[in-house]
Amino acid sequence: MKEHLEAATTLAPIPAVMVSCGNMEKANITTIAWTGVLNSEPPLVYVSIRPSRYSYNIIKETKEFVINIPDGDLVWQTDFCGTKSGKEIDKFKETKLTKEASSIVNAPSIAECPISIECKLKEIKPLGSHDMFIGEIVSVNAKKELIENGKINLAKANLITYLGNEYYVANQKVGDRGICLK
Repeated sequence: MKEHLEAATTLAPIPAVMVSCGNMEKANITTIAWTGVLNSEPPLVYVSIRPSRYSYNIIKETKEFVINIPDGDLVWQTDFCGTKSGKEIDKFKETKLTKEASSIVNAPSIAECPISIECKLKEIKPLGSHDMFIGEIVSVNAKKELIENGKINLAKANLITYLGNEYYVANQKVGDRGICLK
């Protein structure tokens, strides 16, 4: 029997991503766990950001951002970018992360992240504590060693997930989509 608890954000695991915004001269990084896919055609994703966060107005004004998906080697940097404010410090400098020119958008990507998803802002939806920034994916960039047959082999990426208040790296494959049909 299950025990009843109060409503809370208990969906898990969820990705922990570093969202970069601004431009090559003045950029910021914010760590986001409230993120995901919204639609396939056109390809839409979202990041939910508190209006008080420094990146909020940068994205609102520039209308673009990059979702950088970190691997297990970037746990410290991921946490740092989510617990420190870009109002006071240069997170690229403090974390020794490298700004990399993106393919289409002006916002820089993070070179150390194995996957970067460039987005153009389509809409902002106020939700309460956070506003949802809906972005159309305009480019996906991945490290060459992850690409097999024209697709990203995510199992090789060693990606970070967030569970409660903890980070995890788990790439053990346990099944394929459609396993129930076999």
